Formats: sequence, C-alpha cells, structure tokens
Amino acid sequence: MKALVINCTLKKSPEPSNTEALASVVAERLSKKGVDLDVVRAVDLNIAPGERMDAMMSETDDEDRPVAYNRVAGVVVTGNEDGAHHVISEISGALADIGYTIPGQAWTYWHLGPGPGPDYLEEQRGREWAHRTGGIMADNLHGVAEALMARPLSAPA
Repeated sequence: MKALVINCTLKKSPEPSNTEALASVVAERLSKKGVDLDVVRAVDLNIAPGERMDAMMSETDDEDRPVAYNRVAGVVVTGNEDGAHHVISEISGALADIGYTIPGQAWTYWHLGPGPGPDYLEEQRGREWAHRTGGIMADNLHGVAEALMARPLSAPA
C-alpha cells in the first residue's frame, strides 16, 4: 500500500512547516502499518494555476473507472482561526467529487482558537487531541484502503 502526503504549506523547504509536523503524526502511524509514504510540498513544485483536479474526472483506469476510484484521502489543517472544519469539508468534498473515498473522521487539525498566537511547532497545548485524532485518521484511512483493495468499486454504469 502506498500513500502520498501533499503538504500545502506556504513555506518552502527546508523551512519548518507546522502542517508537515502534524501530518507526520498521521504518516508515522501509516508507516507502522507498512504503508510506503511519499511527502511533497506543493510550494516547492512548479505548479501553474488552474483547476486540474477536475480533469481527473474524465481519466479512467484499465477497467474504465475514474482514476481516483479505490483511493482514500484525508485532510490535516494547522493554523489560528482558520476555519478548520470548513477547510476540511471543502477539501473533502472536492476530493469526493472526483472519486476519492473519504472515510469517517479522516481528518485532524490543530489551532488554539481565534486571533494570532503561537504556531504548532512552538506550542504543546492542543497537541494531545490533534495527535489522537491524527491516529484515528490514519487507522480509518488504512482500514478503508484495505477494504477497497479487497472489494474494489466497479466502474460507474
């Protein structure tokens, strides 16, 4: 089983990333389950603007299924007063639209409430909850991925 973590921080490598630090909690749990992981920072890539993920809706595999079928996805969010639930729902909805399966509780987030404050890498408060939900996220992603491997979704009729 393989996993790709796409870190959408605005900080270029090698600058420390709060999102990468929290995503590593999920990645480590998946790695312990034998998942082969790759991590990329979108900001380090030369990605031209445009709605490219919508193009995946017409791409199919050898069995005429959308290429995102039988793949799972989740979301990690860090920040202060960033509307974590809103961000999670928007990203999850967009991924589901193109065929990804989004397991229940396939997310974790960290923030300390409204207003400016310390970053995840600077603060220990709130980490226990974020790490617990990150572990649950990893378990749910892995469990659903195993289920889809055993019983893949068929092509839409």
